[in-house]
Amino acid sequence: MTAGERMLKKRLIPKLLLKEGRTVKGVAFQDLRDVGNPVTNARIYNAQGADELIFLDITASQEKRNILYDIIARTAEECFMPFTAGGGVRSLEDVRQLLLAGADKVSVNTAAVEHPEFMREAAQRFGRQCMVGAVDFKKESNGEYRIYTHGGTVQVEKDPLAWCHELQELGVGEILLTSIDRDGTNTGLDLDLTRNVADAVDVPVIASGGVGSLAHLAEGFKDGHASALAVGSLFHFTDQSPIKCQFYLKGEGVDVRVGQ
Repeated sequence: MTAGERMLKKRLIPKLLLKEGRTVKGVAFQDLRDVGNPVTNARIYNAQGADELIFLDITASQEKRNILYDIIARTAEECFMPFTAGGGVRSLEDVRQLLLAGADKVSVNTAAVEHPEFMREAAQRFGRQCMVGAVDFKKESNGEYRIYTHGGTVQVEKDPLAWCHELQELGVGEILLTSIDRDGTNTGLDLDLTRNVADAVDVPVIASGGVGSLAHLAEGFKDGHASALAVGSLFHFTDQSPIKCQFYLKGEGVDVRVGQ
């Protein structure tokens, strides 16, 4: 399957959050617990037919960066699916090092918000297909949406839909849209915002945050219009696997790749 054919089909993407070299999972970016070795996790997902993989280094401190590079390099040696890496990316050199380590794409959140032209420069230097704009958001008590940076700790007075438009103009090849308040809750995706963004931009939208059942997967594609779903808890804490989910989605009429 070519890269173009892969992008046209709906994709299931396990998302691995990394802290000090281990995979962790929490709820709403809080209460993290250890869920294993990331390279072992990646090897399992590769064998189970995952379309891609996402690594996000949530500690994102410079002294931990070599751990992330090592994990990416080891994964690239053992797995044959494309994968995205991100967390603490602040310079063109960070992007270059992640790509050299074996990542196919690089996800950027905080640096993109603080220095939007960085994304344009990165897309021009490395190609827009390499750059993923990560957008973490919450639905506030007044019903309005706001984006967050610094691992979900700093609110920014930007509307996610408007920011996704801007990211597209800056040259990103994909948008990773994550609901902070639904993350790890297993209550389903924020379908309204996902659909609004997916319908408004021309680049693929990867929806994340809240998938806890097979039905949520189908909703994300059918009602949310997502191009891909990034999934954590469903794979970590249930007996569901990428290939099981692909067969289910195929039966629901979703155009997914099944198996290797």
